[in-house]
Amino acid sequence: MSMVRVRDLVVRYGSATALDGVSLTVGSGEMVALVGPNGAGKSTLVNALSGVVRPASGTVRVAGRLAHVPEGRRLFPDLTVEDNLRLGGWRSRSRDPAEVYELLPALVRLRSRRAGSLSGGEQQMVAVGRALMARPEVIAVDELSLGLAPMVVAGLARHLAALNAGRGTAVLLIEQNARLAFRLCSRAYVLEAGRVVAEGPCAELARSPRVADAYLGGPVREAP
Repeated sequence: MSMVRVRDLVVRYGSATALDGVSLTVGSGEMVALVGPNGAGKSTLVNALSGVVRPASGTVRVAGRLAHVPEGRRLFPDLTVEDNLRLGGWRSRSRDPAEVYELLPALVRLRSRRAGSLSGGEQQMVAVGRALMARPEVIAVDELSLGLAPMVVAGLARHLAALNAGRGTAVLLIEQNARLAFRLCSRAYVLEAGRVVAEGPCAELARSPRVADAYLGGPVREAP
């Protein structure tokens, strides 16, 4: 079952075309990556999924509830961590963050801290937790690794993989860091200048000379 289905999506900002005939799917319980350089249209696509921007043409279908972890976290810096989490549950019957604390136990000791006082990695964890408060069937994470140290990114990636494995939440990971995206996800789409230029299993894309040269620093060689 497809949780996300995008077909021939076109998004324009005035006379500029940000997305030009983009199609992709995310299956139930699947982790799918969308990689590409700055300005490729990655954030525009997830904004179209969230209803923030209106397509000029094409279709967007999301089965179930979608939650969006936006690029740059966009927390309320003067509110506590727990208040930020509760805001994520505004459409749910319960705003109790207990389940999020079980999934992300590191947030428990931060619950009374102001979000603006946290490190970048801690803020990203709060942003993920806030999205989970909506109890989504699909979560779209825009630039998980942006501006964060590799060790912090590795920890966040483990949390995301555990969420997918434990709860079956489908994940669309929008990333410039193709190595991270290919390691976490089973399939990927490569977006350049508003168009999908490559797609398929991550292992196959990593062996593609064009993709490897552009996003992985050279071809990936299998161990002997």
